[in-house]
Amino acid sequence: MMADKNMDNYHYDALINELSDLCGILPEYWDISGKKHIISIDTKKAILKTMNIQVESEDKVAKEIYKRKWKSWLNFVEPAYVVSVNAQPVNIPVCIPLSAKKEAALVISWSIKDEEGRKKSFILRSNEFDIVEIQWINDKRYIKINLSYKEHLKIGYYDVDIQCKHTEKIFSGQKSSIRGKSKLIITPDACYIPEYLQNSRKWGLSINLYAVRSEHNWGIGDFSDLKEIVRWVAGLKGDFIGINPLHAIPNTKPFGFSPYLPISRLYKNFIYLDVEKIPEVKQLEYRDILNSRKLDELRNNSLIDYEKIADLKERILRAAFEVFYNKHYKKNTPKGEEFKKYILDEGEEIEHFAIYMALASKLKKINWQEWQAKYRINSSPAVQSFKKTNRKEILFYQYIQWLIERQLRAVSIVAKKLKVQIGLYHDLAIGSSGGGSDTWNYQEVFANKANAGAPPDDFSPDGQNWGFPPLIPEKLKETGYKLFIKTLRKNMKYGGAIRIDHALGLFRLFWIPPEMKPKDGAYVSYPSEDLCRIIALESIRNNTIVIAEDLGTIGENIRETLKRFNMMSYRLFYFERNYPDPSFLPPDKYPEMALCALTTHDLPTITGYWKARDIEVKKKIGQFKDENKYKEKITERERDRKLMLEALKSQGFISADYADSDIIPEMNTELCLAIYKYLASTPCKLVLVSLDDIIGTVDQQNMPGTIDSYPNWIQKIPLTLEKIMSDRRFTDLSEFLSFRT
Repeated sequence: MMADKNMDNYHYDALINELSDLCGILPEYWDISGKKHIISIDTKKAILKTMNIQVESEDKVAKEIYKRKWKSWLNFVEPAYVVSVNAQPVNIPVCIPLSAKKEAALVISWSIKDEEGRKKSFILRSNEFDIVEIQWINDKRYIKINLSYKEHLKIGYYDVDIQCKHTEKIFSGQKSSIRGKSKLIITPDACYIPEYLQNSRKWGLSINLYAVRSEHNWGIGDFSDLKEIVRWVAGLKGDFIGINPLHAIPNTKPFGFSPYLPISRLYKNFIYLDVEKIPEVKQLEYRDILNSRKLDELRNNSLIDYEKIADLKERILRAAFEVFYNKHYKKNTPKGEEFKKYILDEGEEIEHFAIYMALASKLKKINWQEWQAKYRINSSPAVQSFKKTNRKEILFYQYIQWLIERQLRAVSIVAKKLKVQIGLYHDLAIGSSGGGSDTWNYQEVFANKANAGAPPDDFSPDGQNWGFPPLIPEKLKETGYKLFIKTLRKNMKYGGAIRIDHALGLFRLFWIPPEMKPKDGAYVSYPSEDLCRIIALESIRNNTIVIAEDLGTIGENIRETLKRFNMMSYRLFYFERNYPDPSFLPPDKYPEMALCALTTHDLPTITGYWKARDIEVKKKIGQFKDENKYKEKITERERDRKLMLEALKSQGFISADYADSDIIPEMNTELCLAIYKYLASTPCKLVLVSLDDIIGTVDQQNMPGTIDSYPNWIQKIPLTLEKIMSDRRFTDLSEFLSFRT
């Protein structure tokens, strides 16, 4: 009896393994230390469940296998085809079920429509097409034919509509016709690289916009600060300004303030608005809402009070909206018409986001999974009723995004006027929070019960749970990559470059099932060729340079693919070593197609690195399991400081007798600039300088693996923008970073 049960388990497990393979769950992975991890059946089952796949019995698993094994035949036509512009003419496979040899009576009508609505239609009769393949599935005969479009198609998006008719009712359900639609995506083979970058290099300044202090802002950096930074960098002959993701976040506890865990990657955080620059605000007595004492308090705090700032700005924005609504929207003034056109151009996306925000405000819960059941589906009768009775409130949230659009566009215009060639360098977070707007509006493509993250490694011994649900690979294709496309397009607007956070996620992403720890997770593969091609298409259309953040355990095959698509590598000085030797890589060994930098928001500033501040903080908050691990890290850091000095001496950026004694000097301006001279001497196309490094900031913005034990995302820079812009250190920096020809 026990043997039979074991046999049953063995057969079930074998089916789970087969289904997992079909769904892209990788059966194993190698960690950073070279150890092989085999994924358990329990993990595979849990991940399959989060993909909304039935695995409760052998029969259900077998049915799921059948659907995926024969998907290309059973679909009639695939939901999306992503094709190189150089792989034409385009052939679109169509699979037709026929109970017998009756193809002689088939008629296929099909059309292809471009983005301007121009359509071409075709009719094929049985004597005009060839059967390229025949397949029998469950005693049913399927034939495959190719619909060939002979004319050359430009890059872009096309809608394909296909109908197959037969004189008899031979299709499933006793139908005489079947119909299918597909999205045809014609892509370039590489991302945009501007002509001016072909034979030159550029440098830029990296800032955390939220952390900026200034004499005018309301306790958090805003778009007016950003405009001043653009002017300043232009004077320093820099060509881009790298900023944190501007995505919409809750601005409230307990959800945190991370720009990398947004409620939407499509829309932006209103907290960056300079409300005093909004024309309608100038007509208000807003000082009644915000007195000078409150303003001074918000400005002088060393930490950002997101909740108070957001509350004050929203109250003033509501009053401004009333002015706009009555003076412009209702009267159809040119300004009112401009706003209406914005809503029309944005389409359903802005409406869905605004409905989500209005509901979250009414229900006083930002997480839609905590809403009443009737509101959890955006197409439900309750949501439609709410939309009808709350039109003005929904308009308010659309108005806010329109204001953001206008202020960000103004920053972009200043960059162009001052010939800051790349302009804004945006950062795209890897995902959206499970309770946010994106997941509410696109529930079918998110595995909402799973979390993305990273397995345990030397950087995070317990692994990382990033707290957002991963996209389901097969659902991405089934929806024609709609959300992915819109996300890219929205984030490439008003900028000349974009950093794609955790570019490994285009190839594989680490999934953590519910109630499991990161060590129990598994990698899931993604349609990387399709995703990279779509990025290339949007990059070309938006004239946007793409930087792929390729840090961590990433295979050379992935880096080669990214390089093939002209996505720049992302190289950090801290990590560029002569592995397995820990010495630092010489400048000439850096790749040309790359952005090089010293550090990021997740890593210590150069001053913090030199002081081992990150190691001390980790010890203080209990991240080291024992004292020996802490001592090991301190010893490594002492070694790395010496290796860093040796690297700088070898290139002549500090004198050969600098710090010859056993006492290593403190980080100072000379040393910091020497490191950036080192990076400037690499062949990398782009060099990114951290503002925090130059002014000597000690603490990093984010400490991975912490929530409340470290002030993540809320620390202001120690100096005001006005003081920084007159700081001689930046003038010295610009003298050796002026790559302009």
